[in-house]
Amino acid sequence: MKRIARTLMSLALVGLVIGGCNQATTSAPKEEAIHLEEQASGLKQLTLSAKAAERLGVETAPVAGSGSLLTVPYAAVIYDAQGDTWSYVNAEPLVFLREQITVDEIDGDTAVLSAGPAVGTSVVTTGAAELYGAEIGVGGGH
Repeated sequence: MKRIARTLMSLALVGLVIGGCNQATTSAPKEEAIHLEEQASGLKQLTLSAKAAERLGVETAPVAGSGSLLTVPYAAVIYDAQGDTWSYVNAEPLVFLREQITVDEIDGDTAVLSAGPAVGTSVVTTGAAELYGAEIGVGGGH
């Protein structure tokens, strides 16, 4: 329940954080803070500007495990409105895509998965809720 409340609070702040990245200055042209690109899956690929990634404090960690046993930091797990579980994969610098995961159990700060990204894949541990808010259009004028 604490995780859901923290996610909702983060979503409320996403408009302020990402919206602040798009504020124009008189000395430089306006930079797009985040670019959303629709994927065949219906999900959106998010590409952040370096400044937006810095403001969000995006951090990642690799998926660990072997065989069918996968683990990620619990901070990498986000929940949608239906209670489904997801993580944001960071396949290349500043590019993020939401991927559905199946959480079997939570052991302290670790989520044990039966389905998710491959071992070694980078997943977002800080800033995931803000990415989700940007993807679904919470705040930020999307």
